[in-house]
Parts: sequence; structure tokens; C-alpha cells
Amino acid sequence: MTAPQSNISAQHPSGFLLGKSFVAARAFTVVELLVVVAIIGILAALVLPPLARAKSRGQSIYCLNNLRQLGLSLHMYAGDNEDTLPYNMGSEGKRRTVASGQFMNWVNNVMTWELDSDNTNTALLAKGGLGTYLTGGTSIFRCPADNALSSVQKAAGWSGRVRSISMNAMLGNAGEFLAGSVNTNNPGYRQFFRLSDVPQPSQIFAFVEEHPDSINDGYFINRYYSYEWMDLPASFHNGGANFAFADGHSEFRSWRNASTTPPARPDAAQLPMRVPAGDRGDLYWVLSRMSVLSPADPPSYRVSN
Repeated sequence: MTAPQSNISAQHPSGFLLGKSFVAARAFTVVELLVVVAIIGILAALVLPPLARAKSRGQSIYCLNNLRQLGLSLHMYAGDNEDTLPYNMGSEGKRRTVASGQFMNWVNNVMTWELDSDNTNTALLAKGGLGTYLTGGTSIFRCPADNALSSVQKAAGWSGRVRSISMNAMLGNAGEFLAGSVNTNNPGYRQFFRLSDVPQPSQIFAFVEEHPDSINDGYFINRYYSYEWMDLPASFHNGGANFAFADGHSEFRSWRNASTTPPARPDAAQLPMRVPAGDRGDLYWVLSRMSVLSPADPPSYRVSN
């Protein structure tokens, strides 16, 4: 006869029973759980900031390429139009020409914090003077890090506006701002109507990522004889912005002054914004790359401390 088998299994020191029977293992204590949570928090604090910086760097490279494409499109436009640069008008000039069915400007939308269709209408970008020269479509006009929206735009379910880039106001035909060949917004600076007019194209920028607080008509203006930001460059990418220059190259600029990198304040920004003494390095950098002094520079427009 065979001896009857026992249903009792040996117990393992861990709390498990060896065999078919099973006893639950000892649960974590509250202290052990808190230790695990703390370790996860420490790891997250170590890993997430570098990941965020890497994401921002990737977006910056993407935007840098977009600016490069815009710079190349400017050269193609000039090549097809006897070296002439496209129209670069302000809000009123744009609205007037678009209302008459003319899409003369390099872009033809005017950005606002309201629910105006210009904020979302990519057709106005495609119909601009440079639209037909862009292989990447209208998405190149917008930085993926530019998600600034007003409360009314957020309530409407918007995810973003369609343009983050503006053109140097001293390039192209400024329309209503011209008095002869002089830009009345910046009479001490030369206005460049042809690409060959730019004396140092590697030192004069053509396009810039603009701060959400000031971007509107795509006409980026600052006055060389003033200590104010009228239009503010963006700081989407770890506190810096991308530029495309008149020679076709593009480059990233990291801002050094805190006054250059305020957070977006839809409908609440105070512009023009006075730049305090000792905080003007970024302003000087931009001003020195907008144009050159006019030969007829009137003394009243010279910068003085």
C-alpha cells in the first residue's frame, strides 16, 4: 500500500509556502512606501529638467531651420523681382491691401488677442509675397513652443496662433510708413528696398522670432535712438530666439538681460517698454543688426546716454 500524501507544505522563510498552498507575502510598510516615493521624486527632479531642456533645444533647431527657409525664400523672391524685396507694411497697410484683394505683403495677417480670423487663417500666410517660395508650407511661420493665448482664445478651444515670426522693419517697402525713401518710424536708419542695398548682409537680420506680447503685423521695429523695446524678440528656447540674416544664414541668440525675457501677458503687456541702464546689452545687439545709420542722420536722432 502507498502511504497517504500530506497536504502540508514546508514554509519558506520569506513567508511563502512551498507547494500548492500559498500565503501572501508581507506588505510594504508606510515608511517603505514613503522611501520609494521619495526616490522617485528625486529621480524625476534629476531627469525632467534635462529632458525639458533637450525638448526646447530640439524645438530651437526646428525653428532655426524654418528661419533658414524663410531667408532662402527672400533670396528667391529678390531673384524673381529684379533684386526688390517684398512689401513689409504695418497693420493698416496690410488690412487696406487685403480688403482690396491684393496680397502684397510678405505675410498678410495681423495678430491679436481676440478671435479674429487672422490669428488662425493660414491662407493669408500662403498668399503672401513669400508664400509661393516656401516648400515647408505655412507651418514654418509658427514656433511649436509658442502657445501663448488670451483667455478668450483658450475659451474658444484654440491651441495656438499661426505665426511667431516677423520681418525686420528696415527691409522692404514699408508702405504707409515711408516718406520718400525714409522710414518715418526710424528716420536715422537706412531703409533697404533691394537685397543688394544691404551693405553687410551677414550682419543685418531679415527675420526674427517675436515675443507673443508684441507680434502683430509682422513688421518688427525698434528705434536706434531710443532706449525702449517697441517690439520684443521672443525667448521661447531656453531664454533665446532665432534670427535669419540677409545673407541667408540663420543663428540662435541667447538673451543676457532679464528685461528681454518677460513671460507672455496677453492683453496686459506694457509696450513700448523702457529698458533700464545696465540692462541694454540685448537691445543694443538687436539695434546694431537692424540697419546702418543714414548718411543724413539728423543730430536729434543720435543715441546719447
